[in-house]
Amino acid sequence: MPPKSDSVEGIVLGFVNEQNRPLNSQNVADALQKFNLKKTAVQKALDALADSGQISFKEYGKQKIYLARQDQFDIPNGEELEEMKKANAKLQEELADQKKAISEVESEVRGLQSNLTLTEIKSKEAKLQSEVQEMEEKLDKLRSGVILVKPEDKKIIEDSFAEKVSQWKRRKRMFKELWDNITENSPKDQKEFKEELGLEYDEDVGVNLQSYTDMLASLNKRRKISR
Repeated sequence: MPPKSDSVEGIVLGFVNEQNRPLNSQNVADALQKFNLKKTAVQKALDALADSGQISFKEYGKQKIYLARQDQFDIPNGEELEEMKKANAKLQEELADQKKAISEVESEVRGLQSNLTLTEIKSKEAKLQSEVQEMEEKLDKLRSGVILVKPEDKKIIEDSFAEKVSQWKRRKRMFKELWDNITENSPKDQKEFKEELGLEYDEDVGVNLQSYTDMLASLNKRRKISR
């Protein structure tokens, strides 16, 4: 059962979950001085929470590192991010096809203008202009994204994508802080230590956070322009 929010354990648990990053007892005690909690009380609460499984911890020599349980947070799904990337690539391809089609129609108009009678040219031109207008409208819809998905669905997908990229950044930063704490005074070679623990970086599996960050920046730029 979770501790009461105003108890020592409740205050400590709330802080650890709120921070969601690697912490030692000194970090927690320093941050909770406003509650007049002594380091010994904080240490006792951390150990009790760890023993009851409400937080996670790792021992590195004489030091303990505490961390909020990750199963209580939404973890970005790599497959969903990959699907969004594929959907974006498909949109770009369809946009290029529409531009090519418009260019071909305009080229046909220019060719017909030099070969047909004036009456035929006017009739054909009106028809082709109508087709061009229709294609331009479709192209505008493609650019705004409404031809494939509803505006509300598009916003949900984009917001979800932004949140998952943000979670990815936070977790990458959190891992780096934890890894730096672990390896700071370790005599082991970091590469060998990583392989020994079975850890894989994004780059090891062919994933690049920067590409998704750039995609998110482009999305935010388009949102500002469309407002």
